[in-house]
Amino acid sequence: MAKSDQYSSIPDAKAVLDYIKSQPGKVTKREISRAFGIKGQDKILLKRLIREMIEDGMITQNTHKALVPAGQLPAVQVAEYAGTDKDGDPLLKLVSEEGDRRSPLIYLIPERGKQRKEQAMGPGDKALVRLNLVSEEPLTYRARVIKKISSAPTTMLGIFKGNEKGGRLHPSDKKERNEVVIQAEHVNKAKDGELVLIEVLPRSRRSHGLKQGRVREVIGDVSHAKSISLIAIHTHEIPNEFPREVLKEANSALPVDLGKRTDLRDIPLITIDPADARDHDDAIWAEQDPAAENPGGWHCIVAIADVAHYLKPDGLIDREAQKRGNSCYFPDRVVSMIPESLSAGLCSLMPYQDRATMALHMWFDKDGKKINHKFVRGLMRSAANITYKQAQEAIDGNPNDMTAPLLEKVLKPLYGAYAALTKAREKREPLHLDLPERQIELDKFGNVAGITTRERLDAHKLVEEFMVSANVCAAEELEKYALPCMYRVHEEPSMEKMEALRDYLSSLELNLTKGAVLKPRLFNGVMRQVKDTAHETMVNQVVLRSQTQAYYSPENMGHFGLALERYGHFTSPIRRYADLLVHRALIKALNLGKDGLTDREMAQMEALGEHISSTERRAMTAERDSTDRYLASYLSKQIDQDFIGRISGVTRFGLFVTLEPTGGDGLIPISDLGGDYYIHDEKIHALVGERTGHRFSLGDKLTVKLTEANQFTGGLRLELSGDSKPKEMSSRQRDRAKRSGRRSDMRNRSRAGKTRSFNTDNSGSRGRKKKR
Repeated sequence: MAKSDQYSSIPDAKAVLDYIKSQPGKVTKREISRAFGIKGQDKILLKRLIREMIEDGMITQNTHKALVPAGQLPAVQVAEYAGTDKDGDPLLKLVSEEGDRRSPLIYLIPERGKQRKEQAMGPGDKALVRLNLVSEEPLTYRARVIKKISSAPTTMLGIFKGNEKGGRLHPSDKKERNEVVIQAEHVNKAKDGELVLIEVLPRSRRSHGLKQGRVREVIGDVSHAKSISLIAIHTHEIPNEFPREVLKEANSALPVDLGKRTDLRDIPLITIDPADARDHDDAIWAEQDPAAENPGGWHCIVAIADVAHYLKPDGLIDREAQKRGNSCYFPDRVVSMIPESLSAGLCSLMPYQDRATMALHMWFDKDGKKINHKFVRGLMRSAANITYKQAQEAIDGNPNDMTAPLLEKVLKPLYGAYAALTKAREKREPLHLDLPERQIELDKFGNVAGITTRERLDAHKLVEEFMVSANVCAAEELEKYALPCMYRVHEEPSMEKMEALRDYLSSLELNLTKGAVLKPRLFNGVMRQVKDTAHETMVNQVVLRSQTQAYYSPENMGHFGLALERYGHFTSPIRRYADLLVHRALIKALNLGKDGLTDREMAQMEALGEHISSTERRAMTAERDSTDRYLASYLSKQIDQDFIGRISGVTRFGLFVTLEPTGGDGLIPISDLGGDYYIHDEKIHALVGERTGHRFSLGDKLTVKLTEANQFTGGLRLELSGDSKPKEMSSRQRDRAKRSGRRSDMRNRSRAGKTRSFNTDNSGSRGRKKKR
């Protein structure tokens, strides 16, 4: 039994298990908390109890983090077609998946005989399916179609290739391997080589062969540099244009006057942003606290754009902003959450302009511990907008004409306060990942001029510490007034991911303490061991992949990565709807106006959290895809050149290799490795030669040749080069290795209880930094 006697303030394991068994729908920690009235710190105890129940085999964690009794029958779900994997196997996605934290890998089992055509699924198809759990790490299912529900029209982006009968579409999505036939009557004036959006036509029961489509929209010349981000925008269905009535409402907005607001215009607040920043939604200021009872302490102000003043709840702009959820940032453009006349105009904290603000006063002692805070609604006037680099150079002794007047009275106090906040940060020791972030530099024509790594300066950390402190204050204030807060939740890693991480670290002779309470400092200790070694970057990446994805929720589950008990998003309402909701909640709590959180919004907070979590993931995927395409465009001029790279992903179908110094990720198919027959060892993240025992392991350095760079899909194809190429086997050795490999493969398949191995590895999915 689980060790529930440790948790006298919460229900025991039997009560939790009985509740799970009694519920017909999915049960998560959230439902259990509500059912038993568990609040505050007791939620942490509940998480530990559930982890112990899973370890003891009482329950399992099914799809979407749903908890089910051990041995429960497979779930019946509605799923839709989601393309194919690298091997061409069809994948499904649960229709209810959008608001969930952990998406499973679902393989469609092909039917045989008469049912094959009726149960086959393609783009736009939805079906009722029965799921069978294959693996908990990575979370993998096999699905069998019970009944087709619909074959709704779906759209697809690609290059139109004309011919005498009309043409064909070459899809931009790497998962879509087959072309789509466009009959002459459906071409819609599209020309050869143009980027087009098509509607896939429904199939008749007797139809065979390739899908048919109709050109819905001609987007433009695919060779044009601006097409790169447009592909991502259309592929991920990101709203790119504002309705006319929304723009009209935004353009009619007027500057705010002082009224009942607190006048902050005499305080030299400044904004510190990247050089290419398109909006400015936060300003900061600090001074030594003059209070005698706080020697060495600091008084800080964080002033945030008062977007709530301009976006009235349920107004035209508000509804459009809610639909978008957040802004999307591409190398050549930004798709804003709110119209540009507001995002870069009246809401943006531009220098020397009066701007409405939600401001926060914070008082800290000399060690960075917060003593008090106070929110006000004010009117401010930014004293300057400077870049991170300018701020850093000034504090390092090289001020320019803009920063020199700010150095003594503004910048030095800011850095003094930052030094105190750093002490508090080091004491709680949040997760510290040191991973390079790529930056695409464009020339005036929109073409890639270079790929660089973003600098990580103390100026960045200064602003980050101010923002983190402000976000904590927002959550604390709303809890104080018992009003809903849109928390930024980052849960601790799952047991399955922890075991996978331990397996990988043990292959490097590194140890992650087992049985200890999970804290970020455990991971930091491992990363300190590999600091300045060949394994540093890869261990950081694997630790990142072991983490859960952060999400938005009105239920506080803490922020594991930041080592904080509560954390809301308050500091970026121009680009995040979550922050706007927090502003409205503060306005209501503190009686700062009539434009606070409405009763309707309060009732919908859970649904809103799921929606904006989904739009955030959509934006992150689109931004990453766009970066991949820009990289492929840049590298397309270097075909057949050799690069140094490191293995960043190991799968049953090949190796992902990250190229230095660009950070581009390319694939070496397993069929191109040569020299042996390779078996995928998931536990140690390696491909192992059947005959030679030669390993290709995660983190290994290789010399590779770039053989293909497709700027349309963003894909890079590589092959081994130089000393990295294994020695070729004789034909007899090759045949013997293949026979041995097939026997080994069949043993693996037999153990999985299926005719095809679905025990795939997600480490090749090229994990990225998570936004906090």
